[in-house]
Amino acid sequence: MELVTPDLGLLFWTGLVFLCLLFLLVKFAWKPILGAVNAREENIANALELAEKTKEEMKALQAQNENLLKEARAERDSMIKDAKEVASKMIEDAKGTAKVEAEKQMTAAREAIQSEKAGAIAELKTQMAAFSIEIAEKIVRQELSSDDKQKALADKLVEDINMN
Repeated sequence: MELVTPDLGLLFWTGLVFLCLLFLLVKFAWKPILGAVNAREENIANALELAEKTKEEMKALQAQNENLLKEARAERDSMIKDAKEVASKMIEDAKGTAKVEAEKQMTAAREAIQSEKAGAIAELKTQMAAFSIEIAEKIVRQELSSDDKQKALADKLVEDINMN
């Protein structure tokens, strides 16, 4: 039971050692420990404040990035629209130019066809005239093959001339 109920001497010396230790701690260790705790508390508060500022800056940067992204998308859409309009205009211009060229070629082809047709008709007329002359020549030779027929034709031509 000695452990549960200590002696008066033990209580005295334990109290004296405790008071000496308390004095020493207050005199030498209390201020540095409190200073370290206060410095740590201040550092933690600064870190929290810095974290809060950084968080707000990140939100601001994120909002700015979103605005830049929106502007970039709008600019991209505008550029795509302009490019489509330019491409459409170029296609329409090319179609118009192609139509004009096609018309020129069609007109030139029609003129060439007409020229060839006129040439062919003139050549055909020339050949028909030559054939007609040949046929007439053959018929006249056959008709005038005998002397009697020649005299009869000459008399007939003289009568015709006399009538006129």
